[in-house]
Amino acid sequence: MNVDDLAHAAEAVAPKLLGAVLTHKTPEGTVSIAITETEAYSGAADPASHAYRGRTARNAVMFGPAGHLYVYRSHGLHWCANVVTGTDGIASAVLIRAGRVIEGEDLARERRGPKVEDARLARGPGNFCQALGITAAHDGANLLTGTSVTLSEGEPVPDALIRIGPRVGVSKAHDWQHRFYVAGDPTVSAYRMSPRAKPGPS
Repeated sequence: MNVDDLAHAAEAVAPKLLGAVLTHKTPEGTVSIAITETEAYSGAADPASHAYRGRTARNAVMFGPAGHLYVYRSHGLHWCANVVTGTDGIASAVLIRAGRVIEGEDLARERRGPKVEDARLARGPGNFCQALGITAAHDGANLLTGTSVTLSEGEPVPDALIRIGPRVGVSKAHDWQHRFYVAGDPTVSAYRMSPRAKPGPS
């Protein structure tokens, strides 16, 4: 995978990331996860995006260049990982919502807990990061040229298995069809609409 693959709008890149593999190499071992669920977030035109009101210290990585990792804390509890996409200077990123552990399952389970089912090891963005060992320290990491956290091509997902729907749990622009996932995959998270959900601009 190279920067040209990612240098497009988030909603165009998000379905193409299904099947791609995020890998994190640490002294404890290596964990690789094949992506099964994503969500696209753009900038000033997307009320649900962290970049809706412009650049800040928190969201600066979202503005590019493409191929870097944007990591943020959700509800003060969980780290969430995003692949930055698009044109340098314009905010665009794809949230990784879920995946299937394909390497380092023992280490992923050690991080997630001994009783966690295989399908739930990386289901949900917070669990994905926990299984992979991703934290704020990895914000801004270059996924294409780095050596610790990397993004690579995996087993392609046939178009017939890709489903599209509204994003999970967002209160703004909840009706935008910017969530992409692999049909029938047990690692995909359940859809939940925010009780404060409001439709986005058309």
